[in-house]
Amino acid sequence: MGNGSHNAEQRAELLDAALNALDECFAVLDGDEHLTAWNPAASAVTGYQRADLLGRRLPEKFYELDADPKNSAEPTSLHGERQVSVKLSHRLGHTLPAMLRQTPLRDAFGRRFGTLLRFHPTEEVDALPHGTTHEDDLEHHIEQGQAEMEERLDEAWQEWSTAGIPFGLFWIAVDQAEMLRKTHGRDASEAMLAIVERTLAHALRPAEILGRWGSHEFLVLCHERTAEMLLLHARHVGELARGADFRWWGDRVGLTVSIGAAQALPDQRLSALLLRAQRGMQAARLAGGNTVVLQHFDDYSAESEG
Repeated sequence: MGNGSHNAEQRAELLDAALNALDECFAVLDGDEHLTAWNPAASAVTGYQRADLLGRRLPEKFYELDADPKNSAEPTSLHGERQVSVKLSHRLGHTLPAMLRQTPLRDAFGRRFGTLLRFHPTEEVDALPHGTTHEDDLEHHIEQGQAEMEERLDEAWQEWSTAGIPFGLFWIAVDQAEMLRKTHGRDASEAMLAIVERTLAHALRPAEILGRWGSHEFLVLCHERTAEMLLLHARHVGELARGADFRWWGDRVGLTVSIGAAQALPDQRLSALLLRAQRGMQAARLAGGNTVVLQHFDDYSAESEG
């Protein structure tokens, strides 16, 4: 009994690992149309996180058949598989064209017990880069925080694109969080991140938005008018983070942050802005941490907070 249960768990883990490694979007529905599997590629394309959907039905009108007669369905295969052109509904409300394959899942007696959905967009998707996430940190509150931040990013990007409201980002990594996690465990790392998050929140202006963007990373949405002003503000935020008072079992742990700053540029995608901020953060960490890097296109200028 115990071995059977262990083997079932291993098979489930292997299935998850296989789905997660695929670039194509996959979803598995049971006989009642409830979602039982959803891979990261599907999250990247649709904006829906696994924690939002598992055990539930897909959102109403998640996809609709393409009304264009040129995009008619391919013939159904001998296995019952059907490929159709659809309009997928993104979590933020817009739609995107995609090809969807539906494959009925049947038992040894031919009885249908579920459906496999495979889909991919037929146009390029502007996928947003996220922070690194430890496997055991894939919890609802982190995923939910990222989804909420994506909505705010999209709103700010639309305001920048249509009304020219200045828009910039800080991608912030806590330098000591990963090592503290390894030496003292996840609880210590999360306690540190909670202190840093409160400290950062106090350093920001009312219109600015702070959100968790990974296991030990944060994203800040700013409205500085120029890149130079954005850099000055990032230095100030870094100084305040360094002064955060964090203690673990009575011992004070010094805190520093690596910050990548990037200002929105005309005729550039939101994903490109995020990527510049991420590269700035990575350059700051490579420089030894406790550093702010303002990323201009593919070059950068670093300002150390030593």
